[in-house]
Amino acid sequence: MKIVVIAIGDELLLGQVIDTNSGSIARMIDPAGWSIEWVKVIHDDAEAITEAVDEAFAAADVVLTTGGLGPTKDDITKLTLCNYFGGEMVFDPSVLENIKDVFSRRGIKLNALTEGQAMVPSSCRVIQNRVGTAPIMWFERPDGKVLVSMPGVPFETVQMFESQVFPQLLEKFHSDEHIAHRCVIVEGLTESKVAMELDEWEDALPDFVHLAYLPKPGIIRLRLDGRHADGELLESTLNRLHGELCQRFADHLLADADLTPEEALLQRLRAHGYTVAAAESCTGGNIAHRITALAGCSDCYLGSVVSYANSVKTNILSVDPATIEARGVVSEEVAAQMAEGVRRAIGADCSMATSGIAGPTGATPGKPVGTVCIAISTPARTISATYHFPGTRDRVIDRATTTALTLLAMTLKK
Repeated sequence: MKIVVIAIGDELLLGQVIDTNSGSIARMIDPAGWSIEWVKVIHDDAEAITEAVDEAFAAADVVLTTGGLGPTKDDITKLTLCNYFGGEMVFDPSVLENIKDVFSRRGIKLNALTEGQAMVPSSCRVIQNRVGTAPIMWFERPDGKVLVSMPGVPFETVQMFESQVFPQLLEKFHSDEHIAHRCVIVEGLTESKVAMELDEWEDALPDFVHLAYLPKPGIIRLRLDGRHADGELLESTLNRLHGELCQRFADHLLADADLTPEEALLQRLRAHGYTVAAAESCTGGNIAHRITALAGCSDCYLGSVVSYANSVKTNILSVDPATIEARGVVSEEVAAQMAEGVRRAIGADCSMATSGIAGPTGATPGKPVGTVCIAISTPARTISATYHFPGTRDRVIDRATTTALTLLAMTLKK
């Protein structure tokens, strides 16, 4: 099933707000074999909304709109959709009660402007928004095509789409076809290198299986997607193909499932019964952020030291000042001492350390912007290496973080 997403809001086109809803929706519908045909971002304008809805219905059976449902005068989506589908604006007491409940839970006093959100088109079926005040509206055409209008606030859209909207869409557009996925994560190889390795293998895939290349800086997700009326045949085929992928890339296999580098690292740490810490200079706490964003990480992750200043490196992590003087703060020797120092200071079994030049300034002779020294330390050994990452400051920090997490995960695997 293909759907179209229309993101409505002047703030999106002005760059003040980024549309994250379409990406969240795409990730939620993917396991069911649904996909987004295209996304269109438009102004809060009645003519633009009408034209976009016409275009969307010509391309898909399901249209999702996000945004334009607030209580202010510039939010005109509700009235425009009423004019499009017919009917009139009517007061819905159940919507008002839901709004009162939301405000009560937040400890906010209800005002007349927000009460006006209880006015909805008579041509829609309301899905109560349990986490916000803008009602979700389900419109259905005589030919069975559906438009669902949702709020633009990301956490409202994500929660309500996952819990209410998508289950109802799946029920209406039910399919007996079986859908399954398998994923492996490969590190240390370019996308072209992987594609060359899999050229003949990919050509021999059954016609009901598709291989997708989903690269990110430092890693490549290889995802097998299958659809077939025979569920047992589909599962056995994907299991076989998944095993073949794992065997082909055994030396570069970060994970045999759809895991992030930090998830793969925690999995390896738990398998060994190890704890971990980090000493971060150029990454500024990003390693800690990536790990602590995962629920349950406290069984492995102990803490970090953001050792941005040299004094922190020497006083807290016991980095030898003579090494900094001789080799420079961005050096494999300093990174190794940082990794070993944070292990001792925090009492962890394993550690990671980063020291580099994220830019846009700070380059020195022989050490251009993007130079990062990364070290990992385990009970068995300490490893340190120098990398050169292209791009902006944010990109260098992100790539260095991924590399540190991946390096430790792969070392523990070996």
